[in-house]
Amino acid sequence: MTATSPTRAPEGVRKDLPADLSASIAVFLIAMPLSLGIALATGAPLQAGLVAAAVGGIVAGRLGGAPLQVSGPAAGLTVVTAELIQRYGWRTTCAITVLAGVCQLGLAALRTARSALMVSPAIVHGMLAGIGVTIALAQLHIVLGGTPQSSAVANVLGLPAQLADLHPVALGVSALTLVVLLGWPRLPGRAGRALRKLPAPLAAVATATTFAALAGLSLPRVDLPSWRSHALPEMPDGPVLGLVAAVLTITLVGSVESLLSAVATDKLIASERSTDNRPPRADLNRELRGQGAANIVSGALGGLPITGVAVRSVANVKSGAASRKSSMMHGFWVLLAAFLLVPLLDLIPLATLAALVMAVGVQMVSITHLRSVTRHREALVYGSTIVAVVLGGVLEGVAVGIAVAVALALHRLARTRITLEQLDSGVHRVCARGQLTFLAVPRLSRVLNQIPQDAHAVVELDGSFMDHAAYETIQDWQQSHLAHGGTLEVPGRSGQAARINGADPAAAGRTGSPDGPDEADGAGRAGAGHGADRGHDARHAEGGHPADRSRRGQHRGTHQCCRPWTPWQNHCDHRATSTRTAAATATAATMAAEAAEAAEAATDGGNGGAEDGGPQDVSPTPRRRGAGQLASGISAFHRDTAPHVRGELARLAREGQRPSQLFITCADSRLVTSMITASGPGDLFTVRNVGNLVPLPGAESTDDSVAAAIEYAVDVLKVDSITVCGHSGCGAMQALLSSAPGAAMTPLRRWLRHGLPSLERMGSRHHAWARISGRLPADAVEQLCLTNVVQQLEHLRAHESVARRLAEGTLELHGMYFHVGEAQAYLLSEGEDFFDCRVFDTVGLHA
Repeated sequence: MTATSPTRAPEGVRKDLPADLSASIAVFLIAMPLSLGIALATGAPLQAGLVAAAVGGIVAGRLGGAPLQVSGPAAGLTVVTAELIQRYGWRTTCAITVLAGVCQLGLAALRTARSALMVSPAIVHGMLAGIGVTIALAQLHIVLGGTPQSSAVANVLGLPAQLADLHPVALGVSALTLVVLLGWPRLPGRAGRALRKLPAPLAAVATATTFAALAGLSLPRVDLPSWRSHALPEMPDGPVLGLVAAVLTITLVGSVESLLSAVATDKLIASERSTDNRPPRADLNRELRGQGAANIVSGALGGLPITGVAVRSVANVKSGAASRKSSMMHGFWVLLAAFLLVPLLDLIPLATLAALVMAVGVQMVSITHLRSVTRHREALVYGSTIVAVVLGGVLEGVAVGIAVAVALALHRLARTRITLEQLDSGVHRVCARGQLTFLAVPRLSRVLNQIPQDAHAVVELDGSFMDHAAYETIQDWQQSHLAHGGTLEVPGRSGQAARINGADPAAAGRTGSPDGPDEADGAGRAGAGHGADRGHDARHAEGGHPADRSRRGQHRGTHQCCRPWTPWQNHCDHRATSTRTAAATATAATMAAEAAEAAEAATDGGNGGAEDGGPQDVSPTPRRRGAGQLASGISAFHRDTAPHVRGELARLAREGQRPSQLFITCADSRLVTSMITASGPGDLFTVRNVGNLVPLPGAESTDDSVAAAIEYAVDVLKVDSITVCGHSGCGAMQALLSSAPGAAMTPLRRWLRHGLPSLERMGSRHHAWARISGRLPADAVEQLCLTNVVQQLEHLRAHESVARRLAEGTLELHGMYFHVGEAQAYLLSEGEDFFDCRVFDTVGLHA
């Protein structure tokens, strides 16, 4: 938390007061009908919802750690509270709420708030979806004019009888509520924009209530008894273990929901506000402390349990709230309404509130969450949690979800497919797919020992992890196989292979010895190429005699992991003075290059210098530039790469190019498209420009070269997809952010005008913002880089050829973001999340 200076406090309060006042009224209008509806759904006295809303706004708003989060009764605790009321009664439930608040204070004192976020998102989303299903099933009975049963299963079994005994009046009022609720945000025209300022829940309740009152309909309505008869808590009475489980359930669900809502509110604020107009980031431990205090007060006053509420928090941020005073004022408005507006509240039909809460329950089963868990292969965890919550309850559902998540993780870790195939040529091919751990060693050893000792074997390792036991198993078998005259190939990811001949003692020594100089060319190289035991890779890369390291430098060109870029790495200035790398990449045909290589190896071989009598002061070789560097690179290509790609390039020369994808990216030299996409000749039709911009058709100062490339790729080459790839630290985006209006036009400035829509989109509240999954953008530059990708995809859709192919369903558009410093690529996911965010997500190793 950042302190506000005393001299600026009065000015800040006066400046923020109008915004906070306006936002508090908007949140109040949403909170009133929802609080009554949630109280109705739980079976608690209706005043309990108003008490919780007022206490959540005032107490949690004042003491919490998330300034713009709004707390109150939430749908996430509806099922739990309803079960407690049925089992122990309302007054004992109030006492349980007080004890849950005490537990939250204890957790906050232990600073465990961050630990609550360690629960798998699939479990959290499944829990909320299960609660939503349970709420919807219960309220459906009230919508149809009946009474809900005691469990979700009973509600499902009772639906046929309820449908046979419909109450048309209740059903009609409920239908009207749902129509207004769903249609209100879609009202067209200027009048629609004005009406949409009124929250949809309030509009739905007001419309249905007015219709029922004017039509004189006879149906159950809200009945707020006198506050003098309001029930307060009593000492808990019941089994100790049951009460403890109830307290822990309220504590767990309320804490997780509040903390997740606080984090989501932070992300929303980051997208909506500039850095100089943001409140402090959420202090999660303080937020947990504020929630605990609010639950103690709410329970003591006969109110429902309290959590942070995402819907009200979103409304608070989007309404322009500037400080925690907005949440506090909303609590005061609820308190005033609870005493002054009782005659109006008594006119609301119960069927209207039931329809409102049923809609909230249905929305808790989020399609975005379902897509997310499916993409991360956690649909089983999500589905099992939903089923367990619906059938058994919240605590049981979370326990089942955790158990399934742990079992799934162990299954993935232990599942390894190892196959042996004898090809027609007599070659024995072993393919291991999955994680190679000690659990897979028996199968791996059994398969390897089935290969004849004098045969030629190909071992393909396709996994992201190899532990020490699996590594030693492969090493021992490899040494034995080579010693008995066998040969071995270990392909890299590119499909090329290092051939290891057992008849060659040097090769056998290099691949069989744990400390051999060229371990990377044997099985160890497969581990390096596929993310295997990193500890082994580092040891073999750095260990050994200085002369061995020099020989490793000579053989670097055969390493499959980064073969095309190894010569480039050795040209970097920092490589000349590194004490860890013996780089030798200059052209072998030039005597001067050989001399430079020897000098560089002597400089880097610090250990060797010490053995010869102490460290030697050797000046670093200057970096080669211009024609010399170009000639050296061409020579390295002819020597190392051309023999491997000549056949493929000859085929492409005969048949012509048939790329599958148009790849539009920045001209930044740090983006090597073939490297980050693992593509080769003929795969990508690439267009590069400053800022990966796609000018709109007909735009002023349009560059037809980009449009021509798009038309050629889409209409002539018939590509299947188009990808727009941005990257971190983009100089074009930095120039856009720092450009001053009225500056003289240069060619660069004229070109960057095509990026102005991205800058406008980032500052607009009417467009979805972009973020990276799991974290906020690092700064404004990264936010603009992400937003620019989304905006340029919109520009692509404006091109006639692209629009036509999209309408035919024969073309796909993809957004991509490459973080240079992390060497991490992100793909733009489909759709938007709960907060209307476009999310760039990581790509799995086996995607």
